[in-house]
Amino acid sequence: MKHTATTRRWQGLRLSLIGLSLFLLPLFVSLTQHALSDTVDRPWWSAERGSIGLSPDPRAAPQALVQVFSARAVGWRGAVGVHTWVAVKRQGAASYTRYEVMGWGVRRGRSAVRIGPGVPDGHWFGAAPVLLAELRGEPAQRAIEIIDRAARNYPYADRYRVWPGPNSNTFTAHLARQVPDLKLDLPPTAVGKDYLPWRSPLAWAPSGTGLQISFGGLLGLLVAGQEGVEVQLLGLTLGIDLDGPALKLPGFGRLGPQAAAVADSE
Repeated sequence: MKHTATTRRWQGLRLSLIGLSLFLLPLFVSLTQHALSDTVDRPWWSAERGSIGLSPDPRAAPQALVQVFSARAVGWRGAVGVHTWVAVKRQGAASYTRYEVMGWGVRRGRSAVRIGPGVPDGHWFGAAPVLLAELRGEPAQRAIEIIDRAARNYPYADRYRVWPGPNSNTFTAHLARQVPDLKLDLPPTAVGKDYLPWRSPLAWAPSGTGLQISFGGLLGLLVAGQEGVEVQLLGLTLGIDLDGPALKLPGFGRLGPQAAAVADSE
């Protein structure tokens, strides 16, 4: 009996070490790649902010449009995570409106929520964005009204924390939960997407196709048709997308086919 108990303890320890290495090894690779890249010493104020051509010219495309983007974060944070935002264009509008959260000025009393005109698919201080999801036409027009209300009622507008949240990815997940038509599958590098307050640890997954439980963004589990199965540990996400199929790794990102953006129109 004593031998059996010892064997079980060693097996449990081995499994724990394997699980921990699945979180730490991809993160180490990402940190190493970032340290060796030419972005480390690039000053943020001179970095590229222009469009990459994923959003149509509003004068040539009158229909309503909603797009969700992600791009590697600025500085050392880019080794681990991304910044996400939502860009919208109303039917017949001549410009786009960006909805996002930023930490600059929050300590001085400024709202973390930023709503205003901007380049929808612009580089995020040198990092090219990736289109995660979109809606076009009438579904987009309906979604824009919901997004605007949800953004203006964001519960964490007076605070910002890079880790484990609430941050820009917490905000995008908040908007996505109000618009299930987006079926938004936020990348595993969207640190903060799983942040939920300790008093309310259960919520819909951002895609609206399943549920998640999260204790302050530090420990959690998500099971959904769009995202697959994800485990969160200390703000890091490890998961598998069965629909892809693809692995979701901390820091490194998605390993497998990129999930297709949703593009509904009527």
